[in-house]
Amino acid sequence: MKKYILLFLGVFALSFNTKAQDGFENILLADAADSQKLMQAYFAPGMEGFINAMNAGWYHTAKVHKPFGFDIAIGASGAVIPTEKDLINISALGLSSSLTSNAQTTPSFSGGDLSGAQFTVNTTVQGQPASATFTAPGGVELPANLVPAPAVQLSVGLPWKFEAMVRFIPDVNFGGDQDESSLNMFGVGLKKEITSWFGPMEKTPLHVSLLAAYTSMNVSYGIADITTGPLRTQAALAEFDLSAYTVQAIASLNFPIINLFGGIGYNSGSSSYSMGGTYTGVFDTGFPAPNDTVTKTLSVPGNLDFDSSGFATTLGARLSLGFFKIYGSYSFQEYNTANLGVAISIR
Repeated sequence: MKKYILLFLGVFALSFNTKAQDGFENILLADAADSQKLMQAYFAPGMEGFINAMNAGWYHTAKVHKPFGFDIAIGASGAVIPTEKDLINISALGLSSSLTSNAQTTPSFSGGDLSGAQFTVNTTVQGQPASATFTAPGGVELPANLVPAPAVQLSVGLPWKFEAMVRFIPDVNFGGDQDESSLNMFGVGLKKEITSWFGPMEKTPLHVSLLAAYTSMNVSYGIADITTGPLRTQAALAEFDLSAYTVQAIASLNFPIINLFGGIGYNSGSSSYSMGGTYTGVFDTGFPAPNDTVTKTLSVPGNLDFDSSGFATTLGARLSLGFFKIYGSYSFQEYNTANLGVAISIR
């Protein structure tokens, strides 16, 4: 369904447009436990990739600014979703016998242009057998097969070789169907240069720092009422919350024009996806009209929770053209992540 997938893509609304597949909302025709398993498996690669992308791009040097020196950076990170996550093994989900499929696999969010499998729901409504069919959503064709996360960041030098970093996006309305559709993000980081701990190293181009950073994001997506088709909605709202943090030891070789940097550390984060509103399913009975369909109020799945964590190693380079910097890096982890950006740096 466009609207549910757009909720997820609303997180990326400032950086790219994508093709959404029709029919996702019909997964809710299945029992709540089954629809939760399908939705969890479908969104997991994108959510986990986004957590990794949000943790990237916090630094392009280990050297901190002098007190009250600063830089303003604009960058974008992209997490590569492993290809083995592009397909969902339906039999491995443990679905109930009331939900059957015509295929063994169906694409996940990262499944590109693959089409979704067809499912049949068999249930009992008002004491009589009834059924419905739906097609699971196909994959989304991501740009360069990356889950992107943009960032605008301000870094300010503090006394005692500290540097504070802030990422911030105030409430931004995007292309939802109701006034509730909005996105906001806040991130904060702290870098401490420890080069002086290593004695004579202060006289060399090598700098060493420790970094810790945290990011939170909230997306609310209002869904216009659906009054036709096998599933009807009223006052529907979906919400996505994300938190991510990283701790790293970083080093850089700072030369007049070229800066080489890298880091090793631990990335982690979690996200949740929840829905509210009223959902009504229309099921076929197999009888002649006007008794050919029956309706029932559907149970909305509980919160979908996603987690991603692991160690990461980052390598990167920066080109300095006076105050203007161009940088890029690549992090090796479960969801390998690339980062590119530009910055204006003072002191």
